[in-house]
Amino acid sequence: MKPPVFSPLEKDCLAWLTHRIGSYRNIGRGLLVCITIALATTFIADHYGGPTLLYALLFGMSLHFLSDEGRCREGIEFAARTVLRLGVALLGARMTFEQVGDLGIGPVVTVIGSVAFVIVAGAVMARLLGLPRDLGLLTGGAVGICGASAALALSAVMPRHENSERNTILTVVGVTTLSTVAMVVYPLIASVLELANTQAGIFLGGTIHDVAQVVGAGYMISDETGDTSTLVKLVRVAMLVPVVMVFIWLFRSSRQAEGDNAKVPMLPSFLVGFVVLVVINSLGLIPETVSDGMSTLSRWCLVTAIAALGIKTSFHKLAVVGWKPVILMVLETLLLLFVVLGVVMFAGLGI
Repeated sequence: MKPPVFSPLEKDCLAWLTHRIGSYRNIGRGLLVCITIALATTFIADHYGGPTLLYALLFGMSLHFLSDEGRCREGIEFAARTVLRLGVALLGARMTFEQVGDLGIGPVVTVIGSVAFVIVAGAVMARLLGLPRDLGLLTGGAVGICGASAALALSAVMPRHENSERNTILTVVGVTTLSTVAMVVYPLIASVLELANTQAGIFLGGTIHDVAQVVGAGYMISDETGDTSTLVKLVRVAMLVPVVMVFIWLFRSSRQAEGDNAKVPMLPSFLVGFVVLVVINSLGLIPETVSDGMSTLSRWCLVTAIAALGIKTSFHKLAVVGWKPVILMVLETLLLLFVVLGVVMFAGLGI
């Protein structure tokens, strides 16, 4: 039996199809590793407590050798970029414009002012500590907006260099750890200062980094505090949109210097998705069950992306950085604490 004879066009189509199948297979291997880590760390966090994102980072870092292994590399890169951006976009399903309006102008202005202040202060303090301005902006954005999620979103539009991923991992580890500490300590501060439920909610939502820790801290005090802190936190999450746009403009020349392929569009797809979901949710077009499902999917995407970033980073690379980035994030956290707490107490917010 004679072998089939293919035309040049058919050969090109077969070659393209073979290449795509091989590419999907490679993506699948690495992505499956990241999903497995996400499943394992979520199980541990749900049953034994602790921050899921931090567990995913540490588990991923223990498998760093896979980042040098050709069969998994493509899937790990896919999780660290595409899955990450999907997770950030789906955060928009958590909030509506009506929720923001219910807070009143005071908390909204406080959030906007404190976020801008911490980001600028982060850049200044980074230079004073002898650190790159980029790291100060990244950590300031993560502390000011929404912790690990903001760090991942902002790093996606910042220029790439040899320390980019290391800085992102450092920021995620730092803000996740500080957020967990704040979840325990800040409710005690609110109790000692005898803040009213609404005041405590504004304080917790305006200062704690990650959404999960804000919810946990708020409902430790009361249901009213939990509801208020969650709404204030969602306003901080919404600040991700203008801050990402500012970062795109700020780093436009740096990214253009990397070449045409490295340019970021004026409106990144994940940012468009975030805004669109907020608008659709504000119009009441997303059923509550669907919104909850999208929030859950967002959480899984972010945990999977964190696992991928962990795999791409080694303990050795983190060890050579020193304590200055840690000091920077602690200072930013304390600055945000004093600013928001001062406004709550002396401006009479929530009374």
